[in-house]
Amino acid sequence: MLGQLITSGVSTGALYALTAIAVVVVFRNTRTINLAQGDFSMIAAFIAVMLLKSGFTYSQALACTVAFTILLGILVERLVMRPIADADWLTLFTATLGVYYIMHGIAGWLWGRDTKAFPYTFDPTPVHTFGTVISVGHLLNIGWAAAIGAVLFVFFKFTKQGVAMRAVTDDPETARLMGIPVRFIVLLTWGMAGFLGAFAGILLAPILYVSPQMMDEVLVKGYVAAVFGGLYSIPGAIIGALMIGVAENLAGGYLGSHYKTATAFVMIVVLLALRPHGLFGIQKRREI
Repeated sequence: MLGQLITSGVSTGALYALTAIAVVVVFRNTRTINLAQGDFSMIAAFIAVMLLKSGFTYSQALACTVAFTILLGILVERLVMRPIADADWLTLFTATLGVYYIMHGIAGWLWGRDTKAFPYTFDPTPVHTFGTVISVGHLLNIGWAAAIGAVLFVFFKFTKQGVAMRAVTDDPETARLMGIPVRFIVLLTWGMAGFLGAFAGILLAPILYVSPQMMDEVLVKGYVAAVFGGLYSIPGAIIGALMIGVAENLAGGYLGSHYKTATAFVMIVVLLALRPHGLFGIQKRREI
């Protein structure tokens, strides 16, 4: 039982990590806490359902949904965030809250507020691996999350745009003086948030359900994981997400399902009491 709880917790944590990484990427390049991140995933899930029911294959629906959600992230940056880019953190925070409610309202108007089943169900077929039993669905989720993580590693480490994003994170003014197009990098950042949101929504939809509220709790846990890692560290966000996924699964298995959500918050309270800047936080960065 312990092995199954841990492996399924890793699978869940891997999906939380997609949201946590998006929160970190947006925050460290724009100093904005993006409360609309979960809605990118929610919209992606609805779009995928619509396309799959229209006869698209899974791969076709995935590609179209990812492209649409990247565009959605870009539109949010251009239409909402760019005009107030120089505002204080509270204004930016409130703007993302407004986007959150707008997307909720649009989703409810277009698709209704009733929960919907995702056409591709989670595969519970058991597989014996790593000395325990894990479902095919969990293995696929871990595989997808690992592949996306590898793509991000290559992007940030070896591409011109990825290196530029890291430079903007370290010092936006110096990056601008060096000729790095900071506005384009910020646009790219929001596009990446859409990219990560699309995969999180499509991978979580078979496990949860599809409704305007489907990502609310996941966003909270993704944000907690991001804080766990210090809000600036992608590896920290991943570690935090995996720890939360495993811890809440263990709590649910041994204490009861109603303890699962509380576990994440107990972990973050204890961590911040011991390390106020998170596992990989940098003390000098205290804009908010």
